[in-house]
Amino acid sequence: MRLGNAAVRVLAGLSIGVLAVGCSSSSTTSQSSSASSPAAAGDNSNASGGTPIKIGIEFPLSGGDASNGIPSDNGAKLAIQEANKAGVPGGFTFVADDLDDAVQGTHDPAQGAQNTKTFISDSAVLAMIGPFNSNVAKAEIPLTNDAGLAQISPAATNPGLTKGPDAKKGLTHPDVIAFFRVCTTDDKQGAAGATFAKELGKKKAFVVDDNETYGKGLADVFEEQFKAGGGTVLGHEHLNKGQGDFKALLTKIKSQGPDLVFYGGTSVTGGALLRKQMGDVGMSGVTFFGGDGISDDNFLTTAGSSANGSYYTLAAPELSKLPSAANFIKAYAANFKDPIGPYSANSYTAAKIEIAAIEAAIKANGNKVPDRAAVLKNVAATHGFASPIGTVGFDANGDTTAPILSLYKIENGKAVFVKQVNLST
Repeated sequence: MRLGNAAVRVLAGLSIGVLAVGCSSSSTTSQSSSASSPAAAGDNSNASGGTPIKIGIEFPLSGGDASNGIPSDNGAKLAIQEANKAGVPGGFTFVADDLDDAVQGTHDPAQGAQNTKTFISDSAVLAMIGPFNSNVAKAEIPLTNDAGLAQISPAATNPGLTKGPDAKKGLTHPDVIAFFRVCTTDDKQGAAGATFAKELGKKKAFVVDDNETYGKGLADVFEEQFKAGGGTVLGHEHLNKGQGDFKALLTKIKSQGPDLVFYGGTSVTGGALLRKQMGDVGMSGVTFFGGDGISDDNFLTTAGSSANGSYYTLAAPELSKLPSAANFIKAYAANFKDPIGPYSANSYTAAKIEIAAIEAAIKANGNKVPDRAAVLKNVAATHGFASPIGTVGFDANGDTTAPILSLYKIENGKAVFVKQVNLST
């Protein structure tokens, strides 16, 4: 689907407004077979006899990445079931249409693009949540831009998705923003990571990344900022896809005498095994530091006891420190067996924003199903939106206006909150 010239002109001249949505506790929507579901099944039919309004949800729901994907999927579903219980204007019912972007256990850009095409081809899908990973987002953004389908990611952090010379490349409508995110970006995450490393007293770092969009971008920023802060970067290596034995690389790293190994990437693409094998070459005492790609349970289970002492940053706030998250935490626990994930609340917030945008468009359309252009216009106009992760909105690039970053340390097999910083500028 392509936007007509009139729609492009409307979207290019967006005005700023405030969206709101009612919040209540649980009923249910359709559930993915790979994700946990609430105890009761909901009615997905439209109360007024029309086609249900779908929200596409796209995360890795199988393999190692599922430890992040499923809790994020649950967060979006919780928002949808709450909206249905509260009542949707026009008597409509929201339906969660979730798809898995993992192939052979790992997030896959080609699969993400195919899932996005599936959403676009279904006229009932008025908005999309996801993906989790930046390289998947990079493959999807041109598609949702071409279709005028509002897309909000809770966790894709690579800055080049929205900013810089490459952000507009390949877009059919470069003046239209269709991709948004409620997480902060890696230019800020990498810089904060370098600052945290300096605060830990680290002076000599060796940098490793998984050579993916997210991992390499984060590692490059960390390296630049660590050097700018007076630290020494002894080397920077890139992992090969599917690599599982890192002992030769770690032996090389050990010979350089680092007091920190910084890893840019996910636990599945090498982070967990890299940390585990550090002990095999006598590097257990060297601090391991990463970004939010190692914030999942897969890092803890795969690295085992070797994970202890590791640090990571998260491009989201610590929910236990936010009064605004209390109701979300209770509702999530009441509906899902999976524990809350690092980006569950972000995903819930993304869904709430899209729900608010759709409901506002329904009302403006005489309680009839709106078009995607109206929904996208409302999403882009979001500001001052109250959510579990605080008051959020989107800037002119589609990035959050409330970037918060948190630092954690693994102790006794669990992530322990250290501190968080507000990175608003």
